[in-house]
Amino acid sequence: MATTAVLRPVAEADADSLGRVHATCWHETYDQLLSEAALEQLQPARLAAMWRRFSAQGPNHRQIAALVDGEIVGFAGSGPSRDADKPAPMELYFIYLLDAYHGTGIGQQLFDAVVDEGPSYLWVAENNPRAHSFYKRNGYAPDGHEQDQEVLGEQLHEVRLVRPRSLARRLSLVTTE
Repeated sequence: MATTAVLRPVAEADADSLGRVHATCWHETYDQLLSEAALEQLQPARLAAMWRRFSAQGPNHRQIAALVDGEIVGFAGSGPSRDADKPAPMELYFIYLLDAYHGTGIGQQLFDAVVDEGPSYLWVAENNPRAHSFYKRNGYAPDGHEQDQEVLGEQLHEVRLVRPRSLARRLSLVTTE
């Protein structure tokens, strides 16, 4: 089921809406991975303040919002690699979409808006099969690096996924014979 979404850069004026959507997405994504006590700390106002800072990061960072009927339903962001042993020059920092819009193509639109065809990487919760499937379709594979990330006072185990070259290039190499 395709849904028409308008994608545009995040603006500081979006902060309150992004804070609400961000909190909802975290509940939808991490309810089975973090305790209820940790998730109770999610406050849309705190997340909105974070978004006000994000919106001023500069031209090397991309933050895109997806809107359906004028309302933000998801967002994605990328920028320069943050890891000391960076496996690629660009990192996908986050992509979140409200559950109601999974399977509509909006997640792929967000991804395509913030990730170039070249090499990139990301960190994802180890126990998030839906995300792993999405990233695999986009050419990512685990590179063996793992970390425990503190999230709302708890540890979330993450794995690093890397796309060493563009998916389009890899597919063309496979189909040329």
